[in-house]
Amino acid sequence: MDTAHETSGQGGRPTADVSVVMPAYNEAERITTAIDRVLAQDFVHELLVVDDGSQDATADLASAVAQERADNRVRVIRQPINRGKGAALRTGFANARAPFVAVHDADLEYNPADIARLLPALRDGRADVVYGSRFIGSDEHRVLYYWHSVGNRLLTTVSNMATNINLTDMETCTKVFKREVIQSLDLREDRFGFEPEVTAKIAAGGLRVYEVGISYSGRTYAEGKKIGWRDGVRAVYVIAKYSRLRGKHFK
Repeated sequence: MDTAHETSGQGGRPTADVSVVMPAYNEAERITTAIDRVLAQDFVHELLVVDDGSQDATADLASAVAQERADNRVRVIRQPINRGKGAALRTGFANARAPFVAVHDADLEYNPADIARLLPALRDGRADVVYGSRFIGSDEHRVLYYWHSVGNRLLTTVSNMATNINLTDMETCTKVFKREVIQSLDLREDRFGFEPEVTAKIAAGGLRVYEVGISYSGRTYAEGKKIGWRDGVRAVYVIAKYSRLRGKHFK
């Protein structure tokens, strides 16, 4: 087992071996807090904030935070026009340099500390990808939209039927990949279709997938939640589209 990723040799502190990719669109109210919460985690090698053509001060604030904290782990990448979460993630993945790559949104719905729970199976070589599930475990969850949760579970079921893997939360944001795995996938979805697309292509590649329970503090649409029913319809289309082409999803 490769122990280079487990401890730094000084006080048993975890090695900083994770590139955290944070797509952000119009998150000026939250981006400073989101960055600080990620930088507080010992496992962070770098934080790539990908501003997806925000119309507010998100990108400027992210750059200012990096300078004020004098933390060279933060890199801000600006996409000139809004293309969607999937497009922002592709940019972040292509620029990641650490052994493992985590997805973490800027909307404060997920706790970056939970990413640490996903790392052991990757570090000891058991997994290629680990998903953080909102639907298993006993961690706290904010109570919100019933039909939204029904939709999430339905999409996960449809995805599982198409891919023949038994996830409980395909639509989760919190995912960690081996860097060589995520950079080898031929990803094409620009918006929220990223979740079913990457799941279909991981399954098609026969990659080893683990799942760990995480906490969740969802936000309302009034608080800025962006995903809607149209994205659910698109997800069904994406599942059907990419689950058919087994073995053809790598660069």
